[in-house]
Amino acid sequence: MSDGTTTWRFPAAFWIANSIELFERAAYYGTFITLAVFLTRVVGFTDVQAGWIGALFSSMIYFLPFFTGAIADRIGFRAALILAFTCLSVGYATLGLFPVKLPVLASLALIVAGGSFVKPVITGTVARSSDAVNRARAYSLFYMMVNIGSFTGKTVARPVRVELGLDHVPLYSAGAAFVALLVVAFAYWPKEDPEARPRNIGETLRGMATALSNVRFLALILITAGFWAIQGQLYASMPKYVLRLVGEHASPEWYANVNPLVVVLFVVPITHLVRKMEPVRSIGIALLLVAMSPLTMAMAHAIHGRIALFGLDLHPITVMMVLGIAIQGLAECFLSPRYLEFASKQAPKGQEGLYLGYAQTNTFFAWMFGFILSGYLLEAFCPDPRTLPAAARAQYEAAMAGHGALPAAYAHAHYIWYTFTAIGLLAFAALVVFDRVTRRLDARNGAKAR
Repeated sequence: MSDGTTTWRFPAAFWIANSIELFERAAYYGTFITLAVFLTRVVGFTDVQAGWIGALFSSMIYFLPFFTGAIADRIGFRAALILAFTCLSVGYATLGLFPVKLPVLASLALIVAGGSFVKPVITGTVARSSDAVNRARAYSLFYMMVNIGSFTGKTVARPVRVELGLDHVPLYSAGAAFVALLVVAFAYWPKEDPEARPRNIGETLRGMATALSNVRFLALILITAGFWAIQGQLYASMPKYVLRLVGEHASPEWYANVNPLVVVLFVVPITHLVRKMEPVRSIGIALLLVAMSPLTMAMAHAIHGRIALFGLDLHPITVMMVLGIAIQGLAECFLSPRYLEFASKQAPKGQEGLYLGYAQTNTFFAWMFGFILSGYLLEAFCPDPRTLPAAARAQYEAAMAGHGALPAAYAHAHYIWYTFTAIGLLAFAALVVFDRVTRRLDARNGAKAR
């Protein structure tokens, strides 16, 4: 690949790394899509407690790689992955085998520790296995593997949950992580770069402080966090909402799979469509679309009776949920290709690489906020049926059997989605203000420079 020609041929380490990524994502999403339900039904946490735990779990997996990446540079990629998948295998296994509060927290900590090593090592392997000419192709293959793993993990999680029980889903994830560990142990032999200077934690902290102290850059991160706060509800709110209102036969795992399916089908044509559009406009379209997603989900409340579609008799929540999730997938296609480009333009000249390293902290902020908010909203508008008074509980069980309406506790369940619609619209309005303010500042600074 050093001759400057484009190719789809990459070294063995590249393909092994992507296979490892597929297993890791299948393990992660298999457990993650059921985690909120698992924490309440099996472990016994309240919705609010589960929201806080889910927030820490999901956000730290996106935050710690800044530090574990520096550790991986020092101990070597292979050693880092062996450590990672050992933690993941043990963490998922103990999560399923010991579903008691304190052991569960320890298991989740192990999963966070292991998972935080995987992303920087795999993306680092992809970078080392490609050159500037072919890096875009290499990362497109990597992104495809991520989505295949996500789709597979959630697809398998549903029959495991239904046939074997919620506590068996983490055991499935443990199996997938253990297969990845075997692949690393017997097949992953990356070439280490002897000239690369390993980073250290101090450099990471200084870089983060530099990037996040830039008001313009931090504002963009917080604005786009609104997008990911909504997207995160596929895991925070949607599974409980669907199971509590549609019934145990519902398939939140498969509903969530609509998102990666839409991304895989449409990301290339949409990226081509917006290639000449200003990045801020593409991001604005994404924020408007993602605000329409929870609004679409909420509209199921206004539909009375079942919906006949393609010969199927469907619950209105099922139909509108799938439609809303599909809109989220389209929104992601508009956001992802242009966000990093726009983020790099907020960096001072010569510091683009540093700033891009921290551009995805928007997911950290989003999932921390979104999961915590979800717990409170579920408790207020779509509570755990086990917490209802006896009479309301009996009415709920009768409604689930098809006799009568749900109790009053669920009358405003759709307010959850109105709340996230408001967050999306607020993020869009903030982006408009951000764009106007930064354009004026740039124009003023340009005039002063002249």
